[in-house]
Amino acid sequence: MLQRGAAALHVLLGAVQKEKLLGYVTLLMKWGGIYNLTAVREPVDIVIRHLLDGLATARYLKGPNIIDVGTGAGLPGIPLAIAFPDLEFTLLDSVAKKTRFVLQAAGELGLSNVLVRTMRVENYRPPQLFDTVITRAFASIGDFLTVAGGLCRPCGSLLAMKGRIREEELEGLPKGFYVEEVAPLHVPGLDEERHLVRIGRYFCP
Repeated sequence: MLQRGAAALHVLLGAVQKEKLLGYVTLLMKWGGIYNLTAVREPVDIVIRHLLDGLATARYLKGPNIIDVGTGAGLPGIPLAIAFPDLEFTLLDSVAKKTRFVLQAAGELGLSNVLVRTMRVENYRPPQLFDTVITRAFASIGDFLTVAGGLCRPCGSLLAMKGRIREEELEGLPKGFYVEEVAPLHVPGLDEERHLVRIGRYFCP
């Protein structure tokens, strides 16, 4: 299912990458309940709802530096970091027990392109701005832009993963931001609405 789904998303996975992705599934199954990481428990559902859901955003990433804001159990950051080892990923969350799991998972899976940070996003001061800022954690796009918009470099990409889109959520964005595209995401095996909201910045030269 993982191989077929990734192929449908035009994401090429080598044998090592597939092994690491399935290793991540095992870690989520082992520790998900203990750390309250995810309500999804069955391996097939984890592949669809977490791995393929994250990989569906792959074509919209700009690199080389990407931050996953509110990463939780490492989603979508860890699947993307496995699929794209040449890109650098910062996984940020304010909940220490979640980032402890993410740090442990990155270590066990040998992800040298993952940096884990435990803090509130509004307090994070990175040494450089990011090419892509992605999240699937924020209920409101406006809140996401308010606290995380400043982490994106000019002409970078701000990506909000959503289910069903409410039109009012796309209105009244913070000053300086606009919606570039609301792209439907087709997650193999998932019969639910998924969208990716791409947000631009007006001061891009």
